[in-house]
Amino acid sequence: MGKKAAYSPAMSDLGAGRRGPWVAPCPPPPQETWVAWLVPLIALANIVSFGYTMYVNDCPSTHRLEASDCVFPSLGRFAFEPFSINPLLGPSLYTLDSLGALDYNKVVVEGERWRLLACIWLHAGVIHLLANMLSLLFTGVRLEQEFGFGIFLVLKSAWAGNRQVQHKIALLLKIGLLYVLSGIGGSLMSCFSIQSKISVGASGALFGLLGAMLSELITNWTIYANKCAALLTLMVVIAINLAVGVVPHVDSSAHIGGFVSGFLLGFVLLMRPQFGWISRRHIPPGYNMELVRPKHNLCQYLLWFTALVLLITG
Repeated sequence: MGKKAAYSPAMSDLGAGRRGPWVAPCPPPPQETWVAWLVPLIALANIVSFGYTMYVNDCPSTHRLEASDCVFPSLGRFAFEPFSINPLLGPSLYTLDSLGALDYNKVVVEGERWRLLACIWLHAGVIHLLANMLSLLFTGVRLEQEFGFGIFLVLKSAWAGNRQVQHKIALLLKIGLLYVLSGIGGSLMSCFSIQSKISVGASGALFGLLGAMLSELITNWTIYANKCAALLTLMVVIAINLAVGVVPHVDSSAHIGGFVSGFLLGFVLLMRPQFGWISRRHIPPGYNMELVRPKHNLCQYLLWFTALVLLITG
């Protein structure tokens, strides 16, 4: 989204910052390409979960229907329910409920808390699944490339005995943690807002990624070159997705809960060094350390602390 070039002490203020004879600065290490794999793996897990759901559903035999009554009967037990039962090309409500759909009575009254997590891996049909997975790949891959390390880079560092391996693994888990926690946040909001129906889908987690993209833009404001363009583009994407919430049978409460959760988590998990900060490893000898900016500014710390308090108390 139009980030500024990486700051280096070789920039124009080096002359003002050096003491003594000029020393050529050490160039920063080359940027490695981060391979996005976690988000595609999450998408694959959702697809596999849907396949298992259809296998369990077994339209022709479970509901004692003739094979011709199911949609695409040639698929056998993977055939879809009739349009009169499920117009989204998917399983029955009974199957979704048995596999972990969100249900207020079962979560709150019967104590089945696991449904808060299970429901984000279930989808009502092929149309529902495709819409969510396309949105996931559109938003999630960009976030993973920015903040997560590809598995091959982690293994490469581990093989070389790099001491930063644990830190890299922690970065790798950021987007996965953001996805899951946002999904649970959306489930909680949905559970207490819609108590008469069951709910499934990864929409809460997806809106969490959108919320995190917005908070990432806010907290890392100094590193963006085209700030207004980046903000406008993101706001248009968010507005379009929020508009989907007015469509009938769409759980807008899960969207709101996931978005708010992701927005707060973004301040906590996605804070980056401000523009102008220089790692001590790349500062040449004789450079005036008074000119080096701190890694994070006061505004970033305030946003981080406020978001963390709201997440803990909320």
